[in-house]
Amino acid sequence: METFALALQAVRHAYRNGVKEFVVCAGARNAALVEVLAQAEQAGLIKVWRHFEERCAGFFALGRCMQAQEPCAVVTTSGTAAAELLPAMIEAHYQARPLVAITADRPACFRGTGAPQAIEQVGLFGPYAESGEWCDWSRRSPWHANVELEEEFRIEPCDFSDFVSDPAPAIAPVAVAGLARWLREDLEEGLVVMVGGLEPEEQEEVWHFLDAIRVPVLADATSGLREALTHLGLPDGDRLLRQTPPKKILRLGDVPTGRFWRDLEQLTSTEVWSVSRTGFTGLARESGVVKGPVHRVIKSLGHPQRIGDPLDFFHRTARRAAQIEEALESLPESEPAWIRTISQYTTLAESLYLGNSLPIREWNWFAQTQRPVQRVRANRGANGIDGQISTWLGATAAEENAWAIVGDLTAMYDLAAPYLLSSCQQKGRVLVIINNQGGRIFGRLPRLQQMQPGARDLMIQEHPHDFAHWAAQWNLVYLRIETLDDLDAFEPGEQMIVLEVRPDSQQTEEFWKKWDCFQ
Repeated sequence: METFALALQAVRHAYRNGVKEFVVCAGARNAALVEVLAQAEQAGLIKVWRHFEERCAGFFALGRCMQAQEPCAVVTTSGTAAAELLPAMIEAHYQARPLVAITADRPACFRGTGAPQAIEQVGLFGPYAESGEWCDWSRRSPWHANVELEEEFRIEPCDFSDFVSDPAPAIAPVAVAGLARWLREDLEEGLVVMVGGLEPEEQEEVWHFLDAIRVPVLADATSGLREALTHLGLPDGDRLLRQTPPKKILRLGDVPTGRFWRDLEQLTSTEVWSVSRTGFTGLARESGVVKGPVHRVIKSLGHPQRIGDPLDFFHRTARRAAQIEEALESLPESEPAWIRTISQYTTLAESLYLGNSLPIREWNWFAQTQRPVQRVRANRGANGIDGQISTWLGATAAEENAWAIVGDLTAMYDLAAPYLLSSCQQKGRVLVIINNQGGRIFGRLPRLQQMQPGARDLMIQEHPHDFAHWAAQWNLVYLRIETLDDLDAFEPGEQMIVLEVRPDSQQTEEFWKKWDCFQ
């Protein structure tokens, strides 16, 4: 088959499988694909985004999958360009997102020759992407289509008359008998629910279920229910549960961000069941799991019965909540207090994106709880810090008042992300960068204190940089925030704003000392 016909066939297959958006990184090898996509966009069939850098493009496409809950494809040229998609494909795999990689390749005869732009692209993403016949794709995981193309081709008008969308594969029924029995038995030693990330359509059913059973809850911000479940929440819940582990943990949604989830690897006397659309248990030890949309699983359990709080967690949390409030108020320019302050400003936001590492944990611990923030996103599949700004832009491309909070190293990992900003809605868009001059999350690790000073420096990656020149490069409004008074100059407008927050290191250190002494 000629090159142009192969390109048209590849796009047709993608379209039939629900791909209506393509992020293109153009090059000589994928020029035929680019031409077909341009004609398809002109015909009103698809939306095409463009980027010069494949790594950012992959994460932007992942964000589009999050927002639309539909497949999105990223199209690359051959060689190492295709390899740049691996981080985004891994993240999509662990999130069960339908991210599609369409990678142009040289003909098969070039493989193993060392010829330019001729790496081994078939199977490049290993277990992280499905491939083969498009009809076998589940549309609930990443897909890789590797297209062998000659560089020279003859451009022709495309016939889109057979561009139709096939129905998505049916979702398999869920089996809940084991989980239902587990939720009825041996509850006198306590059940606690940990709620990770939820899809928007899952939130209402989860809230009603938890409000009915009335057990203690640790709800991540990405659940969209953190504030709505305050009446069942456990302030500083990770440490409370470590002190008094319950007999049973029910996890709903994605793998939780809290430390106690990792502690469960060693707490084998605590039984764990997970309900997740990805089907990953999130633990290396034995535990139960039901794979499926969380709201469908909960409906299948039938009418929930009140379980309550036999371990009296609710009574014990009042003192802990008061201690946290006192520390935040007494140290207003510490990093945790800045998270509290920024969370009050995010009541202006329509959505919030949280970068990985310290910001997402500090938000769960310290953000305000009076005003719900229901649309909270994050990349919590593989928990990496790369591609965060790109994912945020993809997930909120058409949204006004979209906010993101990331750390300084996270921002440095994604400095090319604003290239796509001109195609996105900027009104009310705010990027908050918590710049504590390095990876301070590692400073909270007990084992770091036992390492040599040189090793600690390598872990923390301390640096002197700010983001003023980066913001200027992309023509962004920039504000440096060091005191509460500096926020007086902040006013969202028609253009994206970068708020670089510089916490007071002494106040931050003092806060964590208080935190470690809470009883």
